[in-house]
Amino acid sequence: MFKKAWLVARAVGSIGSFIGYLVSRSVWLRMRRIRHHLSSSASSNHIEHEQRNIVVIGTSMAGYHAAKTIAESLLPGSPYRVVVIEAHDHFHFTWVLPRFCVIEGHEHKAFIPYGPYLRHIPESALRWVQGRAVRITKDSVHLSSGEEVPYEFLVVATGAGASDALPSRVDSDDKSEGITKLKNIQTRIKEAKNLVVVGGGAAGVELATDAKSQYPEKTVVLVHSRDSVMHRFGPELQKAATEGLKDLGVEVITGDRLIGEDKERGVVTLKSGEEVECDFLVNCAGQKPNSTLIRELSPISITATGHIRAKPTMQIDDGSLPNVYVCGDVAETSTPNPNSRSARAQAAVASDNVILAIDGCKPANKYKPNWLEALIKLTLGLDRSVTHIGDFSGTELLFPAKEKDLALMSGGAWKHMGASPFQDDTETLQRFFTKA
Repeated sequence: MFKKAWLVARAVGSIGSFIGYLVSRSVWLRMRRIRHHLSSSASSNHIEHEQRNIVVIGTSMAGYHAAKTIAESLLPGSPYRVVVIEAHDHFHFTWVLPRFCVIEGHEHKAFIPYGPYLRHIPESALRWVQGRAVRITKDSVHLSSGEEVPYEFLVVATGAGASDALPSRVDSDDKSEGITKLKNIQTRIKEAKNLVVVGGGAAGVELATDAKSQYPEKTVVLVHSRDSVMHRFGPELQKAATEGLKDLGVEVITGDRLIGEDKERGVVTLKSGEEVECDFLVNCAGQKPNSTLIRELSPISITATGHIRAKPTMQIDDGSLPNVYVCGDVAETSTPNPNSRSARAQAAVASDNVILAIDGCKPANKYKPNWLEALIKLTLGLDRSVTHIGDFSGTELLFPAKEKDLALMSGGAWKHMGASPFQDDTETLQRFFTKA
């Protein structure tokens, strides 16, 4: 009990420290603008500068936050401009994808329009390129269209995914096509009599429990290669997830892995030799970092898992590339359970260090994994969830809850991104927009 009370006290302290950081950062940025205004007023000379690009590749949680943070921090008359390179036409709210693979009628809510989040940024501070980066050199980014975008600073936020396919990711750049893919998997799950889900992380547990909750007559089997589902978290969450699955009637097979599927016979084969009836298989296993672009530029910065090794300053760990930063799921930062909170924290560090660098200062901000960032809300069927907080020493707190919102707080995510819930405002982005 004492350990859990101490955990709560430390959480309150961490929140207080974060508020203090926000205040000090606001003061720093305000003083920076005041100094710029005074120096501009004292000088009557207007000097034309060649435009310099700060390129951000990828705008999921980390990249989108980095692009906004840097662009809104650029001073009037600055020669710098943020150039975003993003293939998707909408922000993909990935947390709801397992739910929307099962529940019909909400799939459009997973696609939040880019643009409203950038509403207060001047046109001169940002250019948005809808396109795909195919190669990076030490001074430019090459796009699939053939365009070459030079950069002074580069932020790589290309993320990670399980083969970039549902239910972890939407393997489409187009919103309408993404909606179609979600509807297709909804139909496949609805029509299946024997559903097999591979992977016992959050996506697998949530999809399996949602499917069994929505269609209790189905046989749902979850296969996980580790000894327990949610194995990256503490034993209390592992136990709660396992009980949630079994209470709904999901069959859980742990310590075994899928090695083959025979669609004609309608079975999958496990490494143990066991065969499981299956007329639809959903793969939720194996998050892989999208680090191909950096692998060619800086092979020494790629880890054995394919992540990009980052310094605490969020510069890539390659002394020859001090102007290249990385953040989010693609970065190796020793974060035990990466998620949107850790991605935003890394993006904040990278962004502020880029701002320091363009002011002629050395990067001084450092990212350190915070146990509170690993907070997770895990759904266990359509009307139940458990929120887990755990520190790095093994102390855990669980908060079970009843759920009423089938769309899983999608409206709140839209508001957080500056958008009116479920109004597809694509016009705001047009003033920054270029299609590659």
